Amino acid sequence: MPNRPPAPASARGRRFGRKLRILTIAVLFAAALPLLLIGLFRFVDPPGSMVMAGRWIGGVTIRHRWVPLERMSKMLVRTVVTSEDTRFCDHLGVDWGAVEDAIEEAGERGDAAPRGASTIPMQTAKNLFLWQRRSYLRKAIEIPLAYAMSAIWPKRRMIEVYLNIAEWGPGIFGAEAAARHHFRRGASKVTARQAAQLAAALPNPHVRNAGRPGPRTRRLARHIERRVAREHVRLDCIYPAPAR
Repeated sequence: MPNRPPAPASARGRRFGRKLRILTIAVLFAAALPLLLIGLFRFVDPPGSMVMAGRWIGGVTIRHRWVPLERMSKMLVRTVVTSEDTRFCDHLGVDWGAVEDAIEEAGERGDAAPRGASTIPMQTAKNLFLWQRRSYLRKAIEIPLAYAMSAIWPKRRMIEVYLNIAEWGPGIFGAEAAARHHFRRGASKVTARQAAQLAAALPNPHVRNAGRPGPRTRRLARHIERRVAREHVRLDCIYPAPAR
C-alpha cells in the first residue's frame, strides 16, 4: 500500500486549532459548572455530594435526610463551629493564618499535603465538588471554590449546607441522619454532650463513632464540650440579634 503524502501544513494547523478549541471549551465548562451549581445551591438544596456519590459507587447504603437549620440544635451548630472553624463569622472563606501554620507543620512532618486548617467553606466545597484524598492540587481548587461560595452564600446558608452533607459514619450524611442513627433522636434534640461527640467524630467518621465513642473520642468530646462552654465563639452571622 503506497504511503499517503503528509497533510499540508494548513490542514494540520486547522486540526490542531479544532482540538485546541474543544479543549478550551471543555476547560471553561469544567470551571463554570461549579460556579453555576454554587449559584443554584444558594436557593435549592443540593440533592447529594461527591462524597455521597463515591460512597454509593462503592456499594455503601446512603442515609441522608435534609433538614433546615431551624430544625437543628443551636448547641450542635455552636459546637461544630467551635471545633471546626472558630473564625467562621470573620473570614471570607479561608483562614490564611491557619493555612500557613498547617503548611509549615506538613513540611516539618514530611507530609505530602497539609492537614487541618480547612474552614467550613473549604470543607463544604470539598464535600460537594471534589475528591477526598489530600493533595496540594485539591487545596488549590478548594480555595477558590470556598471564596466563590462565601461570596454568593450567606453564612447561615453555608453552615446549613455543611451540616446537611457532612459525613458522620459510613453512609450517614447530615445532622438529622447522624442524630437519628447515633442517638435515636432528631437533630433539634441533640444535647451538649452529643453535639461534642458528633463534632469529635467529624474529622474521621469511619474511625470515630459518635454514638459509641472509644476512649480517645470521649476525651476529645469532653475537651470540645469544655471549649464550647469557655470560648463563646461568634454566631451572630448565623443567628443575628433581633432588630430593636
